[in-house]
Amino acid sequence: MTQLTEQVQAHPPAGTGRTLPAARAAAVVAGAAAAGLALLGLAAVVLLLWVVSPFPDSGLGGALHIGAGLWLLAQGADLVRDGTLSGVPAPIGLTPLLLTALPAWLLHRGVASAVVNSTHRSAGWVLCGYLGVAAPVTVYAAGGPVRVDVLSAALYVPLFAAAVTAVGAWTGSGRPTLERYVPWGADAAVALRVGAIATGILVGGGALVGGASLAWHGGAAGRAVGQISASPAGQAALLLLCVLLVPNLAVWSAAYALGPGFAVGAGTVAPYGVSGRPLLPRFPLLAALPGVGGHAVGWAALAVPAVAVAVVAFCCVRAELGMSRTAAVAAGASGVCGLAFALLAAAAGGPMGVDALATFGPSGWLCGAAATAWPLAAAVPTATVASWVRTVRSPAG
Repeated sequence: MTQLTEQVQAHPPAGTGRTLPAARAAAVVAGAAAAGLALLGLAAVVLLLWVVSPFPDSGLGGALHIGAGLWLLAQGADLVRDGTLSGVPAPIGLTPLLLTALPAWLLHRGVASAVVNSTHRSAGWVLCGYLGVAAPVTVYAAGGPVRVDVLSAALYVPLFAAAVTAVGAWTGSGRPTLERYVPWGADAAVALRVGAIATGILVGGGALVGGASLAWHGGAAGRAVGQISASPAGQAALLLLCVLLVPNLAVWSAAYALGPGFAVGAGTVAPYGVSGRPLLPRFPLLAALPGVGGHAVGWAALAVPAVAVAVVAFCCVRAELGMSRTAAVAAGASGVCGLAFALLAAAAGGPMGVDALATFGPSGWLCGAAATAWPLAAAVPTATVASWVRTVRSPAG
């Protein structure tokens, strides 16, 4: 008994008064480590490219500033390039979505681990540790030829970190279902799941459309690589950037398939045609853009949201909820799909300069409205009628 008492005193249970400061400190360290690892990973890649570059534009300090700026850009902050030919600062706000995966994954793991080993309140301390690193990095990256816009960093980085922290806390808590909190949680869970599936189909279908267009224009994309940089290091950096922008290409192509399309500067690319497209920089992914005018292939891309509609209807009917509940779940799934895709569309675009390069990517609210309208107009009535037919034909009916 004495030995057991000594062990308990040496290792008291988590959440007690004695271990609370230690648990908080561990959570803060976990958040700082998540931020630091992501920052070091990006900085290491930038430094590697800087070392192998035959004609670097800046010294070691400039490379470190770019690494810090990319880390903040991955979380939604805007960068500003001052050294332009016109003398007007050019904003850079188009975030490579694949770049966002690294800080999101590390922070999610840190929060989930802290919640599992302590309590759900430790998630807030992990967030504090993460933002404790983000604040000085923002101050450091506020200078240099490519600097971070402090206001955008102060707004979007905490929002990004808070959203990832919330998901990590939910994961660490065992992914509790909505049935534990609201009486209609089971139906809401089905709507969330079906809406997520529909969003995945839109993005996956967009990846197929964008990949097919890029393959069709593969010659132009390959020539663009050689025209931008002749050195192997520059071409490697360019190809790495293209890989990081692949999720953006998928979201842009899905917006194209939904109907609203996306903006490329002063022009618009949509299934009904391409209009007003300005002279764009030579960039491999931009070679996948269709020519000016309408294209039959553009209308064929509408098959992507049609498949998403069919899947929403099928999943809602398969849940066997009854006619009224099926209609409500299908409508809820439509809303979830619209909201999710609106966030993706807003995150996938941004400015790449001024004037003709001020707007790149899809409109969040237009794409969200289209992603909601497609299943709301087609999947809801289809699922409702199918559920009614199933009820009438069932033995109980």
